[in-house]
Amino acid sequence: MASFTAADVKTLRDRLGAGMLDSKNALVEADGDIEKAIEILRVKGLKGVAKREGRTTTAGLVAAKEGAGSATLIELASETDFVAKNERFIDLADRVLEAVAAAGASNAEEGNAAAAGSQTVGELINDEAALLGEKVELRRVAKVPGEKFAIYLHKTSKDLPPQVGVVVGYTGDDAETARSIAQHIAFADPRYLTRDEVPADVVEREREIVTETAKNEGKPEAALPKIIEGRLTGFFKEIVLLDQPYAKDNKLTVTKVVQDAGLTIQGFARIKVGV
Repeated sequence: MASFTAADVKTLRDRLGAGMLDSKNALVEADGDIEKAIEILRVKGLKGVAKREGRTTTAGLVAAKEGAGSATLIELASETDFVAKNERFIDLADRVLEAVAAAGASNAEEGNAAAAGSQTVGELINDEAALLGEKVELRRVAKVPGEKFAIYLHKTSKDLPPQVGVVVGYTGDDAETARSIAQHIAFADPRYLTRDEVPADVVEREREIVTETAKNEGKPEAALPKIIEGRLTGFFKEIVLLDQPYAKDNKLTVTKVVQDAGLTIQGFARIKVGV
């Protein structure tokens, strides 16, 4: 009978994030040799990669890296929190981020095709997924231009790696306010920097909705233009960063805060795991 202890099983699980039964079986097959057991799990795991393709990845982490002229934000997704907080998964995220940033990738497709040593990022992820025993994927990549950067990574649980990531590209010298804007974005979830970035069809659709709503409320015809514009302004305050009330003082707009701080926001990205 193979000679190994419960501590050996725990060591294997901690290193790979593998299941209890899989770890025990691998140690039995490897006669208690942990390194051999890792290889056994890897071979078996690679065979299961295709089978896991249809699974849902709702856990994971976000990570970010600043570079010259741009910063990169990624979401590396897993099936469970158990794997998401595993050191092997966290180390994989660091390696993926380095490769994606070095390649200048701006989306997941480019990120997966980026070189990671002698293989691509996609191949690296599949190899590690085989050991982790879950579907793992580089779900999102964002590249933010800027002269300087504020990076904010928020933990929604103290036991998990960051689940919400924000990168803000900016010019100016007030790094503290820039970080505060990144925190605001994490909370307020704007979709656009300025009104001009909102697609015309999105604005037109919202105009149709508020117009129809106002008419159904029986508002006077003469008052409709003012009511519609007022409600569109409210819509922009929800989705446009520079129009939003500042999270730390809703009497101020984000525009007012950045102007007073001597900042210009050049771009931003926000990613929340699983969303």
